[in-house]
Amino acid sequence: MRSRALNSFRVTTCILACLSTPALRAETTAAGVPPETATIEVTATRVPEAVDSVPASITIVTGEELRARSVHDLAGALALVGGVFVAPGGDNGPAASTPEIWGLKEFDAFLLVVDGVPWGGAFNPALASVDLTNVERIEVLRGAAPVMYGATSFVGVIQIIHRAAGAPGGEASLWGGNYSSGGAAVSLALPQAGAWRQSLNVNLDQQGYRDDRTQWKRGHVLYRGAGDILGGNLHFDFDMSLLDQKPGSPAPREGAALSDRVPLDANHQPSDAKFDQDRFHLVGGYDRQLGNADWSTTLAISRTNASIVRGFLADLDGTDVNTAGFRQELHITDVYFDTHWALHPATELQVVTGADYLFGDGDVSGENFDYFVNLDGSDAPKSTSVPVQEFPSTKDRRNFAGVYGQAEWKPAPRWAISAGARINSTRETLAGKVIPGESGDEPFSGHDSRNVTRGSGVIGASYLAWDQRGDALWIYADARNTFKPAAIDFGPEGEGDILKPENATSYEAGLKGHNAGGRLNWDVSVFSMDFTNVVTSNLVDGLPTLVNTGKQRFQGIELEANYRLPEDLFLQAAYSHHRSEFRDFVAVFDDVETQLRGKRLETVPEDMGALGLLYAPARGVTANVTWNYIGDRFLNKRNTALAKAFDTWAAGVGYRFSKYEVRLDGTNLSDARDPISESELGDAQYYRVPARTVRFTVRATF
Repeated sequence: MRSRALNSFRVTTCILACLSTPALRAETTAAGVPPETATIEVTATRVPEAVDSVPASITIVTGEELRARSVHDLAGALALVGGVFVAPGGDNGPAASTPEIWGLKEFDAFLLVVDGVPWGGAFNPALASVDLTNVERIEVLRGAAPVMYGATSFVGVIQIIHRAAGAPGGEASLWGGNYSSGGAAVSLALPQAGAWRQSLNVNLDQQGYRDDRTQWKRGHVLYRGAGDILGGNLHFDFDMSLLDQKPGSPAPREGAALSDRVPLDANHQPSDAKFDQDRFHLVGGYDRQLGNADWSTTLAISRTNASIVRGFLADLDGTDVNTAGFRQELHITDVYFDTHWALHPATELQVVTGADYLFGDGDVSGENFDYFVNLDGSDAPKSTSVPVQEFPSTKDRRNFAGVYGQAEWKPAPRWAISAGARINSTRETLAGKVIPGESGDEPFSGHDSRNVTRGSGVIGASYLAWDQRGDALWIYADARNTFKPAAIDFGPEGEGDILKPENATSYEAGLKGHNAGGRLNWDVSVFSMDFTNVVTSNLVDGLPTLVNTGKQRFQGIELEANYRLPEDLFLQAAYSHHRSEFRDFVAVFDDVETQLRGKRLETVPEDMGALGLLYAPARGVTANVTWNYIGDRFLNKRNTALAKAFDTWAAGVGYRFSKYEVRLDGTNLSDARDPISESELGDAQYYRVPARTVRFTVRATF
């Protein structure tokens, strides 16, 4: 299957590349500019609006800054965003990540959006396929988006927005790094065909790691086209990602610390372990003005095919078998449709109203097996060489529909008030079965369905308290109520039950402003969110299984600021203090029921901080350094295993010519290997910070 998929990638790349010509305008690389709160966002409102007046905490990371810092993944892109921490890797492979927003670190707790489309559809964010080539900006909305995105967003929205079709200028780059890493990318505007504007991004990357037998390879193509047709704008995107991953292993915990019997970079996966994903994504849309309304419609269809072989240590003292493994073939189809109108009944009033629909169909079949591997990872067997214990399969179908409306009212020049509501209708059917193999267990089959119709909404206000000579101070507050159907991880257990929907009510208040003639931009906010039925991993009958975890409370304060110094020098800082705790959850440990009220959530630090310094002139020497601090955090729900605080450094230096740039960058220069996220498949096992990496890049603009 992989050879056919890779051949299709090469053929498609060649066809699309042949559309280009060398007649490209030379253009000098612009200086890297960090995010400014005076810019425009679309995530919170679906229509362009100045960030200042939106009653919510929103950060914009510009594409210029990403290129100036030579960022290549989501963890690096959001390293200086207040209150956000992206843990690289995880159960979905080394190319994936696990973001934490508002003190909640779950693979599905936030919504990932790419160019206006939920990336992962009705299931979970497709983080492993995220590509940051030719990005215009990344918008980060902290807190739920209960009106505009309904039943798929919770603690935040991360939207990646690529440059528009046919945007002038192009870029090509080559890079190489340690652990046999390297890649190439090209982004260019294709020749315009009449009114049809088009552009193409193509890149091939390979990333290795110090962990044994761990790496990923990805080929990616993004074609964007748009044109003025029948008085409106027709646009079309095609995105293809072919990803081959050789996953590493999380480190097991014994008692209060990670086991010292397992070497640092040991890999306990089968010798043929993989997490390969082919993702094909088509988007079409049409925007035009109808009377005094702006009308926009989008239809997206995605198909993901995954082939998986994994294994996780189950018994460190086992002498016959000590590891549980599984093989899976996973197929997911997503459909997303949205149509909405932006109305302007008065100069001080804007109303956005519309309807959307998410369809998801997932089908996974697999084989579970047990095997033995040495604790140092040596002599790992091939998955096909051991007996199959059982044959599980799961089919899940989701239909999420909603109608929504949100009004933005400015009753006075200094006031902005927003309010919105949404009616969600969610329908889900789930069927799971397990056919015994060598285990000799009884066969299992289960079927469940759940239909929920529920409202959600938001209300907020902002007030311009000060505005004089380039200095401004905004005061804002909001309240939000939302819910989402429980996550499904398509794990190896053959699920037969649908968990209860998750619900949350949150409150936020803050100040944001500009000082020093607009050179200093800052935002400080406080929040409180009460959560019920959060889905997390817990032991059931000795096996890690997703469960609802009663009630939780998340509270915190977050601060971020950026300051434009003279001579192309930019300083950024962020700090957050989060308190994430169980309010009512009874879990079973060693056959004893334990009330976890007052315990902190596992792997979530109370304190996080970041500092960044960027020197980015249009020509000459460039340099940047980023420091991140992660406070202490408990590794288990009972709060008996405390992991100490740690920090990491990233830095880069380069030289810009008129059309070329050379640079050397490094991440995790302190080589910290601390645990940062917990596996939901391996019991009491944790993924570490990846080892130090360096890369040398040559980039040309045209």
